[in-house]
Amino acid sequence: MAQDVIIIGGGPAAMSAALYLLRSGKKVLLLEKEAFGGQIAESPRLENYPSIQSISGLEFSDNLFNQIMGLGAEFELEEAESIEKKGDAFLVHTNYQTHEAKAVILATGVKHRKLGNPREEELTGHGISYCAVCDGDFFSGKDVVLIGDANTALQYALLLAGKCHHVTICTLFDRFFADEILVEAMKKVPNISYRHNLNTKEFKGSPDLTSVVFTNTVTREEEEFPCAGAFIAIGQIPDNDRYANLVELEKGFIKANEKMETKTPGLFAAGDCRVKGVRQVVTAVNDGAIAGLSAANYLNTLK
Repeated sequence: MAQDVIIIGGGPAAMSAALYLLRSGKKVLLLEKEAFGGQIAESPRLENYPSIQSISGLEFSDNLFNQIMGLGAEFELEEAESIEKKGDAFLVHTNYQTHEAKAVILATGVKHRKLGNPREEELTGHGISYCAVCDGDFFSGKDVVLIGDANTALQYALLLAGKCHHVTICTLFDRFFADEILVEAMKKVPNISYRHNLNTKEFKGSPDLTSVVFTNTVTREEEEFPCAGAFIAIGQIPDNDRYANLVELEKGFIKANEKMETKTPGLFAAGDCRVKGVRQVVTAVNDGAIAGLSAANYLNTLK
């Protein structure tokens, strides 16, 4: 059965878009390949969302999911593999079937690039984090390690230095790949130190992280840094190549304007999957609201 709008994704941007569409009287189908909630569902606590002092990421996601289900949203656990446009209709081909809609919103998010080291998954949320903005307050007054060498890593280090006792930046190569202004700013902060040529070998601690072990790529010696937290900032991975026939990509991210419109009429993008400067829950929700309203307005022009 044809839908008004198909939303590809299941995070805050996707569900916020669904909320605004449903309240506009539109029929909505959400397609999510794994589980609803997005990256925030993995966060033990969310404390930087306006009006909510503290809530677990999973509870936040569940509340949003229950809200849109109560308004009549439909969902399928399917992976969207491609999209084609035929006239005014979109055909979304999944790993199970084909769905038809008058408009589509891409809210596919991103994934944090991971090191792939032993126990990384186990200790995520128990000392390992990928977001200093989200989780930095949990390590106030403690020693932390930051793994990364580009702009995000140094921005995180500067943020954490205002909360933590000490921040040790560990880079794989012999230099930083960040803007010079960030490098110089970091060097002026007394409780930030940095070490180059370190390859992450092992995370220690149970049930919480207690140290990170590195291998020095020059001397081949092992170096261990005791810490309460390890922040990993080695990039984010979008997954939008399968939609390149209908959208313009920049380093894998979707280009969309302030109305969340892509180059294809009726196809919108919202949240972390699009080209943007800030990727936080609150900005994803903002994108979703705009995309939902823009899609509703687009549908009204078809009548």
